[in-house]
Amino acid sequence: MSDRTLLEHISELVAEEHRLLAHPEDPEQTHQRLKHLGEQLDQCWDLLRQRRAKREFGEDPDTATPRDIGTVERYEN
Repeated sequence: MSDRTLLEHISELVAEEHRLLAHPEDPEQTHQRLKHLGEQLDQCWDLLRQRRAKREFGEDPDTATPRDIGTVERYEN
């Protein structure tokens, strides 16, 4: 997955997040979907940071791999 593809996916996730916030339907479903979107966004941003770091240090950015949500979520704590 290229940086461009990642950024496009991030934009799609953010757009969906904004739609849900602007027009919530079922509160429980909206809450669960927003939580899932947040986790996906965290993983995408983490992968993009990994790719950029690898490129900066002369490594192949295509060797970056998505980390599990538990790992990514612990970064914030």
